[in-house]
Amino acid sequence: MDNYLGPQKIIEKKKEFLFPCSQHFYKNPPQIVRGEMQYLYDSEGKKYLDFFAGVSVMNCGHCNPEILEASINQMKTLQHTTTIYLTQPIVDLAEKLSQILPGAIKHSFFCSTGSEANEGALLLARLYTGKNDFIALNNSLHGRTYLTMSTTAIPMWRADPSLSDCVSFVSNTYSKDKNLEDAANESLNTVQRVIKSKGAETIAALIAEPIQGNGGIITPPYWYFKRLKDLLESYEILLIIDEVQTGFARTGKMFAIENYDVVPDIMTVAKALGNGMPISAFCTNDKIAASFTKPSASTLGGNPVSASTAIAVLDYIEKHNLCNHAEKLGKKLYSELIRLQKKYPNIYDVRGIGLMVGAELLKENGEPASEETDFILEELKDRGILLGKNGLGRNVLAFQPPLVITEKDVDFLIDELDRAFSRVY
Repeated sequence: MDNYLGPQKIIEKKKEFLFPCSQHFYKNPPQIVRGEMQYLYDSEGKKYLDFFAGVSVMNCGHCNPEILEASINQMKTLQHTTTIYLTQPIVDLAEKLSQILPGAIKHSFFCSTGSEANEGALLLARLYTGKNDFIALNNSLHGRTYLTMSTTAIPMWRADPSLSDCVSFVSNTYSKDKNLEDAANESLNTVQRVIKSKGAETIAALIAEPIQGNGGIITPPYWYFKRLKDLLESYEILLIIDEVQTGFARTGKMFAIENYDVVPDIMTVAKALGNGMPISAFCTNDKIAASFTKPSASTLGGNPVSASTAIAVLDYIEKHNLCNHAEKLGKKLYSELIRLQKKYPNIYDVRGIGLMVGAELLKENGEPASEETDFILEELKDRGILLGKNGLGRNVLAFQPPLVITEKDVDFLIDELDRAFSRVY
């Protein structure tokens, strides 16, 4: 048998050698040692249905053999050189991305993380517009670097006590006091008010996630981004769309913004593009890309192994029609959660698109049911299912599985979720 440390020893080593900010789910966490498509296995040999996908990373499944083959073959021939030398995978990937990116978006700058991609997108907006400030939405999460953390509105992810004051936050499309339509209209109104108060001549861009993942799977109505884009264009302000968590078939489209029939000025991607291999990019059209002329590079961004892996990911998504699969199973998941909502009124709201769905839990007094959410996650873990949680109150169950799950997997999840809810309510 493999000589695994075990959960307790890993926790001890984390406390001794990592930072205290490095936390984990569960009171009794397993040690995960192996992955196989939609399943994970712990050090005791227990099998789990993964319904979080490493936070929307493993869209094509864990240790997918078709993708691993491309990674390993590239690793055996050329692993790294940096972008100052000519290699083929990075340009092949850029070309392949240009064929699936929305509208006239064509150029990509490759990095390693979503934070880097969003930082680069914000820089690009400043270079192109010559303006300094930004607008971001409440509940947003855009990264851990200085500027991306400054555009992040979730208090628990704003670690730096001295963040930039160049960002103005506006209402998102969620409010417990308003319906979705009214909340979305209020969001647009607050954008307009900020533009008028700050001055359009100072604002380079608005950055937004098409669906706010960590913010609670906040899902705007389908008309929202068209009206937002029109509003921004009237003031010559760019729209940056952060697809780090929503991209690559998760919502039934290659990119979530396509559900809203809008082409952003700049778009960022990461996470699922590498299916576990670190890679990200900020992407834009000819005109905006032409403004980035000063020398810049990412030492590891788009290296041959990551780029070859990403090409295999895009091939796999197309070959196995994961967009349609996510749309179909997403509708099934959503309808089953609505059925549970009728049974358990503490499920306040079910929202999302495709296989990015959230279920918000509230107490009888309207407060976030954070403890109940943790209990349900623990129950599901014990029953062989790993689920996520998010939202400002950490009270939103997050359903973001690998896109290779089956209808039987959804049925298994719903049955066990029903049992877990019955122990709480």
